[in-house]
Formats: sequence, structure tokens, C-alpha cells
Amino acid sequence: MITIFYLPDKMSLESVKQIGFDGVSLWWSNEFGDENYRDNPALVRAAGLFVESLHMPFESVNNLWLDDHSGDSLADNFIKLVDECADYGIPTMVIHPSSSNNPPPFNEFGLDRVKRIVERAERRSVNIAFENVRVMRHLDYVLSNISSPRVGFCYDSGHHACYYPHEDILVKHGSRLMSLHLHDNDGVSDQHLLPFDGVIDWVEVMRGIAKTGYTGAIALEVLDRGYEGLAQNEFLQIAFERGKSLNNLKR
Repeated sequence: MITIFYLPDKMSLESVKQIGFDGVSLWWSNEFGDENYRDNPALVRAAGLFVESLHMPFESVNNLWLDDHSGDSLADNFIKLVDECADYGIPTMVIHPSSSNNPPPFNEFGLDRVKRIVERAERRSVNIAFENVRVMRHLDYVLSNISSPRVGFCYDSGHHACYYPHEDILVKHGSRLMSLHLHDNDGVSDQHLLPFDGVIDWVEVMRGIAKTGYTGAIALEVLDRGYEGLAQNEFLQIAFERGKSLNNLKR
């Protein structure tokens, strides 16, 4: 299965399907100007595609670790989002466990909030995949303290290449791998390039993913920045071919 991050203002679902993708991942807010984002799951299915995951907003995620009401409010919002995932029939929500290079320290306050979110996810049969972001310590803390089968790891290849390229996080957390965000970059900036257009060693990455036993979608999280000279369908076609190449490397 090969999926792509769906940008409603940049691509049509009909084109995504026609080119050969099996599904998409969705951003679950109006941050990108998509006021009708809650309509997208039904539109995706009507086009013959499936929704691999929902990416949750992350601007205020550091509040999770603060000893004040903002952390409680954020946890309440994530619990509501778990319910929305269940109501819209989406199997997995992707959450950033922290934001920025200097998030607040991880602590029991935040862990208790995460446990509340996980309890709802268990009741509603929703998976929560915590993503590797700019720093790893909050992800490590969450995964080492919560053993629920509903909690796992979303591997982001671009973040790995930019922020801790020499750390083998697929070995560290591969047994919890639930979802992928595959994209490339120059090793400095999080560019979301098409695979093979940056510095990432995709043979090594895909072999590492294969060793985890992961059987889910080859999920591309690519953007069209830097590809403005390509028509929509050209970009999608190249992305699909790159996805197939990644899938072949995993075998």
C-alpha cells in the first residue's frame, strides 16, 4: 500500500486514485485554510481511497508538560480528537509529543495526561502514534512508560535525517512502529522533498523498516515546495513511482 499526505488545495482525490495511490493521510484542522477538513474522510472514501491516519495539530503541544490549566485543556482536546477519529472511522492519529528545540521537561503531569488520552483511545479502538520530532526525549519517555497496544511510534524520516541522523531510532522503537512519514531533505532543513531528492540513504532506511516487521502503508509526507514547475499530476506520478521504489527496497 502506498499513501500520500493529502493537500486539498494542491491535488484532487480523483488524480490520487487514478495514478495508483491506495490512500491518503489527512491534516485534522483548518490550519492550512481547509475549513471543511471534517468532510475529507467521506470524500476520500468516495474516491475509492482509504485514510491511513490523521495528523493532529501540534502548535500548543508543549502545554502537555506544563503544570497549569493549559495542559489539562490540551489533554481534553486530544481526548475529543480521539473521539473524532473513532466517529470518522480513522484507525490512527499521529501526535507530536513535543515541539521546538527546547520543550519543557517531560514529567509526571504530562504523562498522566497522556494516560488519560490513551484510556480514551483504548475504549474507542483508536491507535495513537507518537512521532519523532526535533528532540527525542519526550518520545522516549512516553513509549518507555506506556505499554498499551494502542500506543506506538510514527517514524518520520525527514526529522531523523535533520536532527539526530546517527541515532538508530528504528532499532530503539521499531517494535512499536505504527505509521510512517517518508520524505527527504538536505540534512539541515525539514524540506519534505520527494524521496531520492535529498541526502537520505533510502536503502538503509527501508531495510531498517523491514527489520521491524512493519506491514502498514508506505506513507509519503511530501510537499510540492520546490516542485512548482511540475503540474499536479506530474508531481503525483513522480511521488507514486518513488513510493513504489521505496516499497521495493523494503522487500
